[in-house]
Amino acid sequence: MVTEHASITRFRAELESRGGTGRIVVLPDSVHTAALAADALGCEVGAIANSLLFAATTLAGDTEPVLVLTSGAHRVDTEKVAASIEVAALKRAKPEFVREHTGQVIGGVSPIAHPSPIPTFLDPALRAYGEIWAAAGHPAAVFSTTYDELRQMTGAREIAVN
Repeated sequence: MVTEHASITRFRAELESRGGTGRIVVLPDSVHTAALAADALGCEVGAIANSLLFAATTLAGDTEPVLVLTSGAHRVDTEKVAASIEVAALKRAKPEFVREHTGQVIGGVSPIAHPSPIPTFLDPALRAYGEIWAAAGHPAAVFSTTYDELRQMTGAREIAVN
């Protein structure tokens, strides 16, 4: 009997509770980049929704998590995004910060199923794809969704990321 990794099980429960209709696929190897995920799934790299957690320095000087869901074809312009969401700075989060705020590891961060809500922003370029794929709480697991469903499930605000 093969058992599912606990982080995928938690993700699956959250996906169902939010009305997600996509399927979860566990790939044989970790897919740490959008290009690897796209190759494994047979889709364009732009259809991969990367979940990138940043450490945002607020205007008051506090550090808070910010999640940016971006097309795998884009790199996030952190200065542009910081100005757009009105924070002083955005920096790549360290692994411990990612685990603390998402309960997941880098490479497997999903758009949902975090211990507490995280302000989330969505790259509108993902709208160009009828089916998009995002991490499902584990580096080897992904799930399918649509742009509208992802936006609804996450409550994300659309922002240009590059």
